Amino acid sequence: MTAPPSATTGFTLALIRQRHTPFGGAERFLERAMTALANEGTTITLLSREWPKGPSASPVTVKILNPPAIGRLWRDWSFSRAVRRELELNPHTLVQSHERIPGCDLYRAGDGVHRVWLEERRRTQNPLQRLLTHLSPYHRHLLRAETALFTDPRLRAVICNSRMVRDEILRHFAIDPGKLHVIHSGIDSQRFHPRLATEHRRSIRAGLGIDAEAPLFLFVGSGYIRKGVPILIRAMRRLPPAVHLLVVGRERRLERFIRQAIREKVDRRIHFLGARSPVEPYYGAADALVLPTLYDPFPNVALEAMASGLPVITSWQSGASDLIQDGVNGHLADALDEEALVGFMRRLSDPELCRAMGIKARETVKGLTPERMAGAMLALYRQLLSPP
Repeated sequence: MTAPPSATTGFTLALIRQRHTPFGGAERFLERAMTALANEGTTITLLSREWPKGPSASPVTVKILNPPAIGRLWRDWSFSRAVRRELELNPHTLVQSHERIPGCDLYRAGDGVHRVWLEERRRTQNPLQRLLTHLSPYHRHLLRAETALFTDPRLRAVICNSRMVRDEILRHFAIDPGKLHVIHSGIDSQRFHPRLATEHRRSIRAGLGIDAEAPLFLFVGSGYIRKGVPILIRAMRRLPPAVHLLVVGRERRLERFIRQAIREKVDRRIHFLGARSPVEPYYGAADALVLPTLYDPFPNVALEAMASGLPVITSWQSGASDLIQDGVNGHLADALDEEALVGFMRRLSDPELCRAMGIKARETVKGLTPERMAGAMLALYRQLLSPP
């Protein structure tokens, strides 16, 4: 018996992502989406300023649009203009953007809502910083682009990577709730697995001079201010001397945070490792993930940690809060609540409690497979591509 043709067969899809970011969640999402769609027979063109070259047999055509630009405002504006011109010359059945570019059919809100990020950021700024942010041409441009995107009549669907982001869009924009689709990222629970502790715990700790039984918290992320490293350093000052913290991730101003750790007299217990690949050994070495992020639509590191059997301490301003049951598989607090952060880290310094919550964390994410995510995306594409 012949299977019915897929709704995606014979259609052309334009995917828009300005730049490739190593380790980026949007890139992983795109790769899975492109693979799933190519297997369905869809012709895919990726529009980008820069993208690493894939194998010659790749089913995706990459078209580089790299108009000259100085500064991030000109960079974003010129790329948006080049994309719109390209789509006018070469129309596609469906246009999916991962950038705030009006005129697309489908938008993935992987960066969340910019005005919400600015509101959260204001809480840590002094009056001069707030004024400069308010007057910033770049932020004004992004706010205008965001409003134009969500009010554009051509927009048919928005992929939200968390319920938090969906609710923020509904709160700030007059958009049909039926256009908003929550699709959580998928996680390979065999790659990220509790056996990582057996493989890496002792060797990583020994290399850093950390006792095998010492409570060890892990932070993974780039952009330390937004992700909460300053409050983590202050919290470490109030924790017992046996507690250690690994900080993994890219940060241009790393010396600033090392100096803070020295001032707080915790520099011997905080290990700044920079960007590391692969990151799996550090999940294996740690007891819990701690991510007091000021704003994060959905951190993939939370999924990776939970699949690896680690409980997660994060903030209500993180989309990972969708998955955290406070006191069951992790803990939640306001991003700036140092008292709560210290209390949670003290609690998870108990190895038995930490292990029990880690088991619950893994159970929470086992169903969030890449295959499930790809299936949800394909179902949405079929819905959009089917005749009315």
